Amino acid sequence: MRTQTRQPARGHDRAPHARSQGRRDVAARSRSGALRRLAGVLCAAWVAGVFDAAAQPSAYPSRSVRIVVATAAGSGADIAARILASSLSASLGAQFVVENRPGAAGNIAAEATARAAPDGYTLLLMVAGMTINPALYSKLNYNIEKDFDPVALVASAPLVLAIHPSLPARDLKELIAFAKARPGELNYGSSGSGSSPHLAAEMLRMQAGINIVHVPYKGSPQAVNDLIAGQVAMMLAAPSSLMPHIESKRLRGLAVASLKPSDTTPGLATMSEAGLPGYEASTWSGVLAPAGTPKDIVARLNQEINNALRLPLAKKQLAAQRFDPIPSTQAEFQAYLRSELAKWGKLVRAAGAKVD
Repeated sequence: MRTQTRQPARGHDRAPHARSQGRRDVAARSRSGALRRLAGVLCAAWVAGVFDAAAQPSAYPSRSVRIVVATAAGSGADIAARILASSLSASLGAQFVVENRPGAAGNIAAEATARAAPDGYTLLLMVAGMTINPALYSKLNYNIEKDFDPVALVASAPLVLAIHPSLPARDLKELIAFAKARPGELNYGSSGSGSSPHLAAEMLRMQAGINIVHVPYKGSPQAVNDLIAGQVAMMLAAPSSLMPHIESKRLRGLAVASLKPSDTTPGLATMSEAGLPGYEASTWSGVLAPAGTPKDIVARLNQEINNALRLPLAKKQLAAQRFDPIPSTQAEFQAYLRSELAKWGKLVRAAGAKVD
């Protein structure tokens, strides 16, 4: 009998273990490809996240921020800085710390901030008098326009003209007439040579055509005390320094150095109304950042500062110091800064003032 040999069916010619191994290889290759694709997706997401975090202002601030103040603790600018720091700490979730660096008319604070890293973690609260410095000092170790980026204005108050009550003048016109009749006899106090009150009085002297003598002091409190005592006849200073004494009748307020009446100086006519058209001088503060600070950080700071200045509590606290909050755009602050630099520079050159 012939024995037939059965041939394996097509498609079943592999051994079972070979077929199993093939399936495992295919599955392994599939898993490997999936893992590579997943790794690629995760890597791309990580890279995008890193760049997105660096680009987004929400990543700022991740640590405490210094606000360097160019005046001593307790000054009007210092109080404004602390009001601002409190609001920014609450809104941005990081501590904003005030660091006082007084001296050399604000130059010490400005130099220290100009050298700081431009990362948004060191800011400068500048004061109005610092716009006088470029014309007043023969050499500065910083350039206020090139070494800083304007962030936002904070607060402002027009200077007040007050005299000792022994003078017969009841308004600015009478004071000017009295001074013209006695050239060189009237003196005026200031918080120091080259200060805003000094230059404001020089502007008054030149515009009114009077001859008055400057008596510089080491600070506003000493000058105000001597004005009350009658050691000097007149003075221009911030409302916070003079208005309490005007309201108590120890001094006589004649005018406010603003173009329109101010809520910080009720009852006082403006210098323009009183006979000196266009006369304007104020004490103000604004925030600067070291040049090169990321634009998104500067923009966010501007927004948060403006938001803080609109809060009822901040308005009330600034009003207690005779300050008006002045929200602004970055461009508005930059334009104002340039106008102040030009204005006081011209006056310094005309007056021949110089400090070395």
